[in-house]
Parts: sequence; structure tokens; C-alpha cells
Amino acid sequence: MTLAYIGVGSNLERESHIQAAYHEVVKLGSVKASSVFECQPVGFDSHAFYNLVFELKTHLSLVELQKQLKAIELKWGRSVDAQKFQDRTLDLDILLFGDQVSDCDPVLPRSDIFKYEFVLEPLFELCPDHVIPNDGRSIKQVWQSFEAKGSLTKIKFIFK
Repeated sequence: MTLAYIGVGSNLERESHIQAAYHEVVKLGSVKASSVFECQPVGFDSHAFYNLVFELKTHLSLVELQKQLKAIELKWGRSVDAQKFQDRTLDLDILLFGDQVSDCDPVLPRSDIFKYEFVLEPLFELCPDHVIPNDGRSIKQVWQSFEAKGSLTKIKFIFK
């Protein structure tokens, strides 16, 4: 069983796509969800995003998990040729996968952990003491040194 952390985001039909993501990812293992946060898009102007992180205990390999997450994105309306800074129905990114470190697709740990509050705060909520592979710091230590805090709004969200 591997412990993985998956970043989740949507800015189109946000509530229904976050619900769908939860129900799809539950099929891949045992899931615990962080709070849902609203934030403005980074890198482009559009609708606000809902973001969260899933903690997933799974028997899937890294390659199989990545394949399954991509299939979920496509099933729920993500364009095959989706670009980085654009609207999306659903975005599922592997942030951490056990203690694996990788410089190729998917890059692990994902650099978004160190760049974006909408990734780091939900991780901090779920696993503050988790040590980031190849970095040596805990999520809590990264969070405490993170300077760009305060741009998120916690949303009251109930998974149905």
C-alpha cells in the first residue's frame, strides 16, 4: 500500500467536478480529503478555482495511478490538449507518491508544493509532519517559511 497525495482543482462547474473527483478517486483506494479552498487563478484571468488535496492509500503503481487520474480528467471533460494556464473542469496532479523521487513525468515531489498556497495549505492540513522526499523538510516547515499566505478562502463543502 502506497500513500499518495493528489492535488485537485476545478474552475468550471466546480462543485460537481470536485464531487465527481472524490467519487472516482475513492475507486482507487482509501481517500481522505482536505478542506476545499477557493482561490483566484494563477497565470491567467478567469473564474475562481476550488482546490484541495486527497490523501490516497492505494495498491496502484505510480504509472497506473497517473494513467487512472488522466482517464478521470478526460471522463469529466478535460481537453486532451489542455494547457497549463487555462480553465479546467478537473485537474488531478500527483504531488507525492510514497518516498519516490522522479525527474521525469510525473516529477516527484511536485514543485507546486513549494510554489502555491492552494497546494501547500491543504497538504499542511492533512499531513503537517510528512517529510518531503529529497528535500528533508516537513510540510509544516515548508508552510511556516511560505511567505505568500492569505489568498485562500476555506469553503464549506460536503462530499455527498
